[in-house]
Formats: sequence, structure tokens, C-alpha cells
Amino acid sequence: MPIFVATLAVRQQSRTVTFTSAADMLETFGMQQGGSQYRRLVAVFQRIFGATIFFGTDIQPERANVFHHARFNFMSEAQIWCSRLPTDEPPPGKVENMIVLSNEFYKEIMDHPIPTDLEAAKALSSAPAALDLYTWLTYRCFSAKGEERVPLFGEFGLVNQLGIGAYARPRKFREQLEQWLSLVKAMWPACPARVSSDRGALIVNRANAIISGRTLGYQGEALL
Repeated sequence: MPIFVATLAVRQQSRTVTFTSAADMLETFGMQQGGSQYRRLVAVFQRIFGATIFFGTDIQPERANVFHHARFNFMSEAQIWCSRLPTDEPPPGKVENMIVLSNEFYKEIMDHPIPTDLEAAKALSSAPAALDLYTWLTYRCFSAKGEERVPLFGEFGLVNQLGIGAYARPRKFREQLEQWLSLVKAMWPACPARVSSDRGALIVNRANAIISGRTLGYQGEALL
């Protein structure tokens, strides 16, 4: 959801993202038309609205520890008109569906836009782990200076970067990584990522995830 909302904010060049109807929302987010799907979409917005992202660093100089922590929300306001049918229009005088991004989130996606293929993100939305890897690769390949090696394990390894504790066992994670990569490359055939010959790292190279003719999307760097 943050990927799609960020994309629309960049397209509209505004913190306030608007939709004319429920059907418009479902089409934008690649969901089937129907009242149950729309209610599911509204529930997702409610969860994202209540989500807070925490991040920070711990510095240990000679005399004392220094903790620098921060937090932000994706949205500061949301008004979603709930209808029985996705084809319904808001009643006369009602304001259209509206989402207002937080200042921090909007500033980040405008200051550091990273091109990603929105159609690929839609296709992978039913495979969350593969979508996580795809969005990480979108950023990592876009920012790479050349061929780079990312260890699979360790404090700064891929497992920790993706936050996948359930697959921390080396053999299990490698098996899953191969499956996720195959899904990613089905949507992004030119993806340069591969597991190293010693199977201890993921090799990435500079590349752009946009496929000609696909819908252009943007994602904020802070999300990664």
C-alpha cells in the first residue's frame, strides 16, 4: 500500500491523494471490482493509517552511549467513503476519497524518488516476501555503483535487511531466496541479482527496474 500511495503522490505532486470513486481505487491498486474487495482495501488503509515506523542508531563513544531514535507515520489524514458497490459515486456534496500523507513521508519520496515498476509490484502483491525482495532490489540496483556483494547473513546481511527472522537458518533461507528471485525475474527479466558461487552472498549490479511500456512508480528511500 505505501508503494502505491507514494506513486500517486508523486504523480499528483501533492501530499493529498484523491480518488473519484471506489472503482477507481480498486483499479489503481490492481484489485478485482467488488464490494468485498473494497471493504478489504478500506481495512488496509485503516491499518496503514495507524502504523508508526521507528528507526534509529546507537553510538558508543568512549564515555557514554548515545541513542538517536525517530519515528514517522505514513498518513496524517484519511477520508474514505464506504459504499456498498465499488461503482457507486459519493452522494452530492460529499468530498471524494482523500488521503493526506505525513510531511515526513511526502518529503522523503519527493527528495529521493526511486523508479520501480508498479505493474510488477501489483503482480507480486500476493507474494509478500518476493515483493519485499523486489522492492529492496529496486533500490539496491538503482543505487549500486557497479557489481557489489551483499552478504546473506551477519549484522548487515540480507536476512537482517529484509527482517526475515523465520528464515534465519542458512539452508532454509537460501532455498527461499532462490524461489523469490525466480518470481522477481519473471517480472523483471533483466534483474542482475544472483546468488554468489560460494552461496554466501547476493551479487547485485546497477540496473533500472522499469520495463518499457509499464506504469512508472516511485518509492521513498526511507522505506528500505
